[in-house]
Amino acid sequence: MRKLVLAASMALLTACSAPQQEQLNFAPMAELSNSNIVNGSTFSLTSKDVRSAQYVALVDSGRSNIEPIHAKQNVRITLENALVEQFQSQGFRSSVSSDNTVELEVQEVLVSVKHSVMENEMNAKLVIELTAETPKGKLVKLYTATANRNGALSASNEEIELVLNDVANLALREVANDRELQSYMQERF
Repeated sequence: MRKLVLAASMALLTACSAPQQEQLNFAPMAELSNSNIVNGSTFSLTSKDVRSAQYVALVDSGRSNIEPIHAKQNVRITLENALVEQFQSQGFRSSVSSDNTVELEVQEVLVSVKHSVMENEMNAKLVIELTAETPKGKLVKLYTATANRNGALSASNEEIELVLNDVANLALREVANDRELQSYMQERF
């Protein structure tokens, strides 16, 4: 019995001391507006993540192993919060009981990293779909942002985070500056 307890204790201690899976800090910045386009029009925001896998980076170090890296934050909720902040800076007001809805669909968020000791290449892509819907109609828009970066030496997690957040910021800026979306929400919300 004593050997069993000792073996269980060793297994538990080994599991606790195992290295933790690396994660990236996903912190895109909302593109804030300097002036309101509306004054207090309400909307409710919903979101869904339809990605087939939840990692945000795939790191290929060329040794026949590709390592997935996840985000520390929930990607869907982080993007949803940034969009709410953006729309509020334009004069819209978030409400749970509005007839006007905006649905965010996260379709792709991925940084593909190929690196060796001497160089790295990162390709990032973020695809989101926004659906603005009112009792008077619906507008569906797809936003795609891409970024590429090459560097010397292998890519650090900080460099991967930078590319990941840059591509998210590009997509958020595209949403904030979309005149068609702004006009639709301004006229119908």
